[in-house]
Amino acid sequence: MLKRHLVFGATLLFIFTSCSPKIAPTQMQGKTATTFTHPKWSERTNIYEVNVRQYSPEGTFNAFAEALPRLRQMGVDVLWFMPVTPIGIKNRKANSSDLGSYYSVRNYKEINPEFGNMQDFKNLVNRAHSMGFKVIIDWVANHTSADNPWLTTHPDFYEHDSAGNVVVPFDWTDTRQLNYKNQELRDSMIADMEFWIRETNIDGFRCDVAQNVPADFWKECITQLRKIKDVFMLAEGEEPELHYAGFDETYTWSMMQPMSDVYHLKHNLKYLDSVINHNIDVYPKNAYRLFFTTNHDENSWNGTEFEKYGKAYKAFAVLTQTMYQSIPLIYSGQEEPNRKRLKFFVRDPIQWGKYELAPFYSTLLHLRERNKALDADASYQRITTCNDDAIFAYLREKKGKRVFVLLNLSPQPQSFTVDNKRINGKVKNVFSGAKENLDINHVFQMKPWDYLVFEY
Repeated sequence: MLKRHLVFGATLLFIFTSCSPKIAPTQMQGKTATTFTHPKWSERTNIYEVNVRQYSPEGTFNAFAEALPRLRQMGVDVLWFMPVTPIGIKNRKANSSDLGSYYSVRNYKEINPEFGNMQDFKNLVNRAHSMGFKVIIDWVANHTSADNPWLTTHPDFYEHDSAGNVVVPFDWTDTRQLNYKNQELRDSMIADMEFWIRETNIDGFRCDVAQNVPADFWKECITQLRKIKDVFMLAEGEEPELHYAGFDETYTWSMMQPMSDVYHLKHNLKYLDSVINHNIDVYPKNAYRLFFTTNHDENSWNGTEFEKYGKAYKAFAVLTQTMYQSIPLIYSGQEEPNRKRLKFFVRDPIQWGKYELAPFYSTLLHLRERNKALDADASYQRITTCNDDAIFAYLREKKGKRVFVLLNLSPQPQSFTVDNKRINGKVKNVFSGAKENLDINHVFQMKPWDYLVFEY
């Protein structure tokens, strides 16, 4: 039975739906676990991507360090620093007078002087560790800058075309493609990664375009690195085999467009559901997945989260923080919120003010911290509501702990019930703090693009 209630003034029009019982979808558990184990600290963590260049007017490690207490209070656990190595000058993008791309590495064992020096970075890592953070750095193994010394000392480290020219990957004209058929190159790359673990005591790496580097190299590399320290390895790639090569976590690029399409009414929730279920089905059970609403690439090149998700940006942020297998990401400035596309090759500092979204993200991060139901391996079950055309609901559960999430992914207010006894119980509304009793007769009311999170 569908009833539509129209009221005037400031009150919203709520679409109320009632329904007869349905069988809940089967709980998804993924495929057989792989043989590797994650670092013990990582199962209930989160990642904050640090863009040092744009974080402050100074754009330095020392300036960023002032934000550590604020980020720790917000609930951030892992700091991922975009590349800290020197940037090539030859063929620099956008032009030689600009600062260039972080991902054009001129030397793998030095610090970009734009950010400070090696001691500054060591001090930052030590301070972060003392406050309870873990630190990972961006690693660019696929290519180097066009003026990396290896081009002179080890030209066989690079791929060459039929005319003998060093290969340029894609349209990245400031870089040159490395050749992983060369065992000495492999050994050198591993040695340079070991250098950062031993020299600075970092806790792992985010590996750029990891899927373009042979999986057998990563397996060899990660095996060697973990003889030194139980490092956390994040792959910028979505191929399931990256997990079998030893990576803890892979990207969820496949979620980006479907979420945007749902907001722009180009796809329905059945499509979003199918994308999520496909991700669950094809990845190892113990895989971690990096869910996010933005990062440095998305913000600079494809648009801000507000351009892509409009009024639904918070609802999709809730999804990324509470989804199955998620070790989620927050990008520099999201807590402000930063509403501009940050320029990539030049200084373009974030304009900090009141940190208006810090309480929103803090609520989610601290929920993850205290509730096992949001562990990456906690179970995930889609919950059928009486209006699945608009409402995306799911339950996470582990060791008696539960978190129930409802997202109104529609431009209309909704009023509905949920005929599933698994939601029954005394709960806390995580964002309002109110305590409620949920049962199958409870009428949920949600504004357009709204979100509700209940903790049992």
